[in-house]
Amino acid sequence: MGEGENNDPKDVQRKEKAKLQLKRNIGYFDGVSFIVGSIVGAGIFVSPTGVLKHSLLNVGIALTIWTVSGLVSLMGALCYAELGSALPFSGGEYSHIKRGLGSLPAFVFIWTSTFTKPASNAARALLFAEYATKPFYGICPVPDMLKKCLALAVLWILGILNGLSVKMAAWVQTVFTLLKMMALSVIAVGGIVLLVTRQESLARFEDMFSSEIPNASQVAEAFFQGLYAYGGWWSLNYMAEEMKNPSRNIPLTVMTAVPAVIVFYLLVNISYLTVLTPKEIVSSVAVAVTWADRVIPSVAWIIPLSVAVSIFGALNSSMFTLGRLSYAGSQSGHLPVLISMLNVHSCTPAPAMIFSTTIASIFIIPSDLITLTNYFGFSAWLMIGLTCASLIVLRYREPHLHRPYKVFLPVPFMMVAMSFFLVLVPIVWSPNLQYVYGFLFMLGSLIVYLPFIHFKLRFAFFDKITCHLQLLLEVCPADRSAEGKCE
Repeated sequence: MGEGENNDPKDVQRKEKAKLQLKRNIGYFDGVSFIVGSIVGAGIFVSPTGVLKHSLLNVGIALTIWTVSGLVSLMGALCYAELGSALPFSGGEYSHIKRGLGSLPAFVFIWTSTFTKPASNAARALLFAEYATKPFYGICPVPDMLKKCLALAVLWILGILNGLSVKMAAWVQTVFTLLKMMALSVIAVGGIVLLVTRQESLARFEDMFSSEIPNASQVAEAFFQGLYAYGGWWSLNYMAEEMKNPSRNIPLTVMTAVPAVIVFYLLVNISYLTVLTPKEIVSSVAVAVTWADRVIPSVAWIIPLSVAVSIFGALNSSMFTLGRLSYAGSQSGHLPVLISMLNVHSCTPAPAMIFSTTIASIFIIPSDLITLTNYFGFSAWLMIGLTCASLIVLRYREPHLHRPYKVFLPVPFMMVAMSFFLVLVPIVWSPNLQYVYGFLFMLGSLIVYLPFIHFKLRFAFFDKITCHLQLLLEVCPADRSAEGKCE
């Protein structure tokens, strides 16, 4: 050992803490909260009617589709668990597509996500504002200006919170996930009690498959609705870089959270069917509210409040993950360099949070813009297919990559086939010009990619702007020593 060289473990640990990098503050329970919080939004409370409607009110078919949709989501989550535990980096699908398929497909992903994901957050914020203000207006419509102001306030409160402290954001996520699961538990347990105690309720499930059987296209449409309700199972991979012991916790978290949501979704749907007829469910504006008026009329106000709580939790989770996507894209040179910098005091990607929150705010002001993102609905499953294809490519191209968890290889092949089926079937069944617009927008990413990414075109004045903003926000590129200790 050379003179002056110091391998004291305490010194190594101190140097590690002094590095300006994302810290591993997210544990197993936080991870479960983020996945459950991302999946469970307003849909299961308000409109779990799509599956039942397209199943032609056939209760047996509807419950089967809810189960199969959950199992497909679990298969996808297990594919992502392998990628996340082997490559625990921020950015989710973006990082995996870049590693497996290259820079251009990854850029198309981040180009599309930079607009669609903030628009989704804007829609959630407006829906939260609707439910939070509705009790004060009764049957009268809530003024648009009030909804927009409240939605903007919620977006920026959560944006600032996520930019200041990972631990605080994780705590908020855990609290709101527990609250929404308590509300679902009330519905689930209430339904089970009624099912056991009332003979007429049990009779509804005796001939579940006796009504009209839907055709293949109707079953597929119901399947789309079911998969949409489980959307969000991919969220954990965005924060893999901040997970404690990711090789163990990522697979374990996925195997806990997704099956738990499947069970809750089935129990809640059974509860609805115990109290309401299939026709009543399909015609109800808010199924959980109708259920509460029948079962717990004296405290029925709990359900609208629970919907607002559920949306708030889903929005917090979505904003957290979107900040990590922007951070990862910037680190790879696909977004301005400022976005990949971390705050020197909190080690959070504050510029990435400001960037994604600002774009979401733009979508709120003229909220008609949100409807444009309907053109990109197919892109989510396209990117899931590309991510699972990346897993297959990496299995063969990097066979010696350490994989703490390995999914059964036919599973990613099935997910790739399923993903491209879900992309192509709506286009083939109901051809629409909006799909052309969506593809043209995705191809438009080449206009930016070729000069700025491939040929690395730079403007000097951007460097000056970056320098000033860096000083203003007190941020630095990741992995540089910072004087302050990051909490």
